[in-house]
Amino acid sequence: MNLDKFERYPLTFGPTPIEHLPRMTEALGGKVQIYAKRDDCNSGLAMGGNKLRKLEYIVPDAIASNADTLVSIGGVQSNHTRMVAATAAKIGMRCVVVQEAWVPHQDAVYDRVGNIMLTRLMGADSRIVEDGFDIGIRQSWEDAIQSVKDAGGNPYGIPAGASVHKYGGLGYVGFAEEVRKQETDLGFAFDYIIVCVVTGSTQAGMIVGFAADDRADRVIGIDASGTPEQTRAQVREIVDNTAALVELGRAVREDEIVILPDYAYPAYGVPSEETNEAIRFAARTEAMITDPVYEGKSMQGMMDLVKKGFFPDGARVLYAHLGGAPALNGYSYIYRNG
Repeated sequence: MNLDKFERYPLTFGPTPIEHLPRMTEALGGKVQIYAKRDDCNSGLAMGGNKLRKLEYIVPDAIASNADTLVSIGGVQSNHTRMVAATAAKIGMRCVVVQEAWVPHQDAVYDRVGNIMLTRLMGADSRIVEDGFDIGIRQSWEDAIQSVKDAGGNPYGIPAGASVHKYGGLGYVGFAEEVRKQETDLGFAFDYIIVCVVTGSTQAGMIVGFAADDRADRVIGIDASGTPEQTRAQVREIVDNTAALVELGRAVREDEIVILPDYAYPAYGVPSEETNEAIRFAARTEAMITDPVYEGKSMQGMMDLVKKGFFPDGARVLYAHLGGAPALNGYSYIYRNG
């Protein structure tokens, strides 16, 4: 497998730390050891997060294309559009982001705080569009790309989550390689990796990366899209494209793509009471801040799997913390009392 042949533009601090979570481990019964890989602390760019790993492999292509404007899309509280805005500021490009009404959320300040505020603070042209949730390619994004051309600019389009971009999966192939090096230093290998999945390239990259040592099926995707068939099809597509790019040398089997659909309810971006309890649990045991859109749902999933005995006693579980805490601000009424 060959990741080194792809140019990478550094946007992160380097390898992210792996942290043992002893209080969480104990609170969940003590039989399964819980660790976190802190991709939420991966950069000084606007609070970081998983999208930067992906963007490191996309930026060289954007620069080579002579673009002057990055154009992307997400929900109103999108972490991804925040990271695209940060990247544009860092490399000296303009940025246009479409923010669709993906979440039926009523908090009074939802469209003025958190991710969207940071996005605007960094100078991005953030355009609110009233379209609903969809992980696919969107007309509003294509319209925004055209608007940049019409104004005489040279746009570079980055799809939602940087996922269906040709290089969208490479960053998390790198994550798997990084984990392998860290496991050598730790003196043990992780039995399972827990990761949230919506647009698909984070888990897809991990699947390809861990397929290199035949443990892709230990990457447990916790769906937060609420559209699991569409998400699975998109993960499959990104897995196949990414495996070909890095010359994995074999096809990834269907059983190596594990996505659990049980925790996304009631809808994308809408936390259930169980999600809220998971957010409080992580905060109160380890001061680890998770959000209601992504990490709260993957935390909820991990907690439930531990309680149900999904992991054998003595298993070491690595929770991939992908970031997203700024979105909490948009849900301030829910968490006003903690």
